[in-house]
Amino acid sequence: MEILNKDTIQNLLGGIDLVPLIEKGFIAYSSGQVIVPPIGELTFNDPPGDVHIKYGYIKGEKYYVIKIASGFWENEKYGIPNGQGMMLLFNQNTGQPLVLLNDEAMLTDIRTAVAGQICAMHLANKINYIGVIGTGLQARLQVEYLKKVTQCRKIVVWGRNDQKVLEYKNDMIEKGFQVFIENNIEDVFDKSNTIISATASSTPIILKEFIKPGTHITAIGADAIGKRELGEGVVKLAHCVVADSITQCLERGEISYAISDGEIEENQILELGNILSGKSIGRQDTHHITIADLTGVAVQDVQIATAVFESYLENKK
Repeated sequence: MEILNKDTIQNLLGGIDLVPLIEKGFIAYSSGQVIVPPIGELTFNDPPGDVHIKYGYIKGEKYYVIKIASGFWENEKYGIPNGQGMMLLFNQNTGQPLVLLNDEAMLTDIRTAVAGQICAMHLANKINYIGVIGTGLQARLQVEYLKKVTQCRKIVVWGRNDQKVLEYKNDMIEKGFQVFIENNIEDVFDKSNTIISATASSTPIILKEFIKPGTHITAIGADAIGKRELGEGVVKLAHCVVADSITQCLERGEISYAISDGEIEENQILELGNILSGKSIGRQDTHHITIADLTGVAVQDVQIATAVFESYLENKK
């Protein structure tokens, strides 16, 4: 079995166009061609953290993948990144382990950012300002990947910690963005028509009063049971509610709260893969409100792990 470290993986990613691969994975998932069991999960309170075990395969393809990824929010006290993880790739026909991708959660972070990029491509209006709720890694990566699909280089950001907000501003200025700090989340919505919500909040921080016509929200923070960023009535406002996985979003994520609160019915939820394939229609009007709820689907891990491994094999020739 091969073992690839983070630096090797990062070098291989430079030659891979991930968007069509991740899109293909979502389409396969929504068309029933992917086996994805329920997410394995461990949660911790002291210190706070969670571990997700995601695994699956695409029927008829070469590999299956098992991924372990964690987030421990106090790791910075010890000089350790909040996110950790690795992926294991196996031969789908024999079960032989082929490669351990010791990516330290980098592949999870990147495939999540690519999913956000895809959502913006298919659901957002022409972006005037990029609104960002949060200051962590996804608050950075989501914006960096949006550079590939929009000319907008203006960020409006809100965060709880003033020092982290300033660090975020300085980091993103170095990457070519103008950054404007707001002290209130509502002001982010006043200025931006595309919002990235990327916090680990367990209580709603985005209220329905904030939402303006034409807004698109990519909500990625509520990837585990107990996390929530969107307040009561927000999802109900949307003309188009999109899940990366309807099955997962019924038990976790923003949609799960909207369903349990009676705001929407399950048949109102569209799945991202069906929008990509043309089976469902996303945004239909510039004034419509769209929400994408991303909980992270194992097929994304299958696709990115496969791409990295096959690029590695090609480079070995």
